[in-house]
Amino acid sequence: MSAEMISIGALGVMFVVATVLPINIGILAFIGAFVVGTASLGLSEDEIFEGFPVSLFVTIVGVTYLFSVAQRNGTIDLLVRAGIKLVRGKAALIPWVLFAVAAVLTAFGTFTPAAVALLAPVGMNFAHRFGISQLMVGMMVISGAHAGAFSPIAVSGALVLGMVDQTPLEVAPSALFLASFGFNFLLSLLTFFLLGGFGRKRAQVAEGGEAEQLDAARLTWRQALTLVALAGLVVGALVFHLEIGFLALLAATALTLVDVKNQAKAVDGISWSTILLVAGMVTYVGILEKAGTIEAVSQGAAGMGAPLFVALLLCFVVAVVSAFASSTAILTAIIPIAVPLLLASHLSAAGLVAALAISTTIVDTSPFSTNGALVLSNARGVDRDRFYKQIIGYTAGIVGAGPVLAWCFLVLPSAV
Repeated sequence: MSAEMISIGALGVMFVVATVLPINIGILAFIGAFVVGTASLGLSEDEIFEGFPVSLFVTIVGVTYLFSVAQRNGTIDLLVRAGIKLVRGKAALIPWVLFAVAAVLTAFGTFTPAAVALLAPVGMNFAHRFGISQLMVGMMVISGAHAGAFSPIAVSGALVLGMVDQTPLEVAPSALFLASFGFNFLLSLLTFFLLGGFGRKRAQVAEGGEAEQLDAARLTWRQALTLVALAGLVVGALVFHLEIGFLALLAATALTLVDVKNQAKAVDGISWSTILLVAGMVTYVGILEKAGTIEAVSQGAAGMGAPLFVALLLCFVVAVVSAFASSTAILTAIIPIAVPLLLASHLSAAGLVAALAISTTIVDTSPFSTNGALVLSNARGVDRDRFYKQIIGYTAGIVGAGPVLAWCFLVLPSAV
């Protein structure tokens, strides 16, 4: 059996095992990289670890550490309360507050599941209390998290842009971010109106004295310092092009030093499982490249027909697979495959990369994904089986229509 087939077979086994069993696919990817690299390719340990994403490792550690610090000193809760006060407690606008806060959190480096885990309980509780569709609120929280997930300083954005930077292609960070934000905003708008967003527009959060609690919230000097640090991160990364990970580590460490007692365990909030997943998968992608697998798969895809058709097929494939598997893992595998297609065609690199990123992530509403499971588990006062079926139906619609719309809006125009 050829090295290409062995590497593809090993990758398939990883996805199956990680889907069926509670094992981080990053662990399996590291094992796969060692076994395939040594047994099939005769690589040394140094050659195997050439694909280890050092810069991305630092970025994810830094931004998730900073988020953990911000969460522990109450800055994240402050942002949620500020958003609710901004709409004067109007219940019908709360889903949009949650959408905006989720987008801000992920755009500043919070990993998507972490943002959903933080906001889903808040949103589902509000929805239950004021008679708003919990399905609508839950899906809008997820869409909001994805809307900001591809900013240049976000985990997913840094992952995709970092992989593209290793190729001859050029994708403007702003193009990727705006495409994802715009698509998820339109998806949320559609979700809001189809699921009766204005059904209880006169309900007020102020009922039950919650407005008084909001008014009682005050900005502490530690929270103010955290907001300044977040602003400094954006300026340093986008204006001065400084390394995001190091900036985030510097900001998080500084905030910890002024609040050592409360931030002693902030390091526990670093998304180690995400780091393991990304590092393992990217390392294994390096093995796929050395085995010639990515080139072979890309040539096979290009030989199937017109580049436009192949691009649409790729969008569908990642959407279906990602509904059951890790979207981050899917992204690390699909971007390298799309590169030769882009180099051999006139398709827009930014358009196809954005379409693949969107198609991979919007289906995370699935109850089989972390985000969908968080929404399902936080539902209040509902028939669980019925709510589960509602999420399945919503996700099926996304899987069916999402890739086509992403392809139509982002890929097709470049070929016309």
